[in-house]
Amino acid sequence: MAEIVSARTAKRVRLAKKAGLRLLLYAALIFGAAVFSIPFLWLVTVSFKGPDEIFAQPMQWIPRVWRERPIELAELFRNYIAATEFIPFWLWIRNTLHVTVLSVAFTLLSCSLVAYGFSRITWRARDVVFVLVLATMMLPAQVTMIPVFLIYNKLGWYNTLQPLWFGTLFGNAFSIFLLRQFMMTIPKDLEDAAKIDGCGHPRIYATIILPLIKPALAVVAIQTFRSAWNNFLAPYIYINSKESMTIALGLQWFRAEHAAWYGEMMATSLLMTLPLVVIFVFCQRYMIRGIALTGIKT
Repeated sequence: MAEIVSARTAKRVRLAKKAGLRLLLYAALIFGAAVFSIPFLWLVTVSFKGPDEIFAQPMQWIPRVWRERPIELAELFRNYIAATEFIPFWLWIRNTLHVTVLSVAFTLLSCSLVAYGFSRITWRARDVVFVLVLATMMLPAQVTMIPVFLIYNKLGWYNTLQPLWFGTLFGNAFSIFLLRQFMMTIPKDLEDAAKIDGCGHPRIYATIILPLIKPALAVVAIQTFRSAWNNFLAPYIYINSKESMTIALGLQWFRAEHAAWYGEMMATSLLMTLPLVVIFVFCQRYMIRGIALTGIKT
């Protein structure tokens, strides 16, 4: 009896220690999340402040328009209205969506096709070519920047949106690697059964492989969307007119032209950031699942 009581006591002590460690971990995570959220909260509050409030001392987190009663919508969103009226905001958003949607679609198509060839088809020197593809990740973008610019300029694509998405037709090494590793986890029996039924590689790719790698495709789509949406360097190189700017380049132009319009600039920055926040909130479980399962072989 004493041994049973002692074992139960030891188990309770272990559970209490685990619960204490878990509480400490949660407290550390909450603290870290709060610290990293401060810049975003500052961005939100400043986007609603007037010029006299932004640099007021002591600093006030809650804007004056939030405290006033009744709240007038025109006064509440005055920075947003002024920013979107002064700059071609919606035109920049349309250009950015144009580039982003094409980049995501072509990246998913090209990278999944190449990854299928590296993972499900056996051919001579396949592994050697795959290593060469991975080696391209070690090549700095600055090395190819000038040759690629000369090619696009020769094609007459300078000051157009084509150079911002055309390169995604050829895939990228990281996404190819990610999708290949995920495809390697799919049992070979499914492919063999499909071949017995008369399916070729195009049908196997479209009807079997793609539905099974949705988590990995979601990871690639989210990363590509974020990169294309926030891309500043490529538009800065290829775009030379205000009508063809994307939102990232447009914000830089707005900051250079009106550096003192802090409230309007923060409002525009918040509008630019919101799509990324929404996508991450709704797609984070797919992203985490895709990263967790990638590379696990069965």
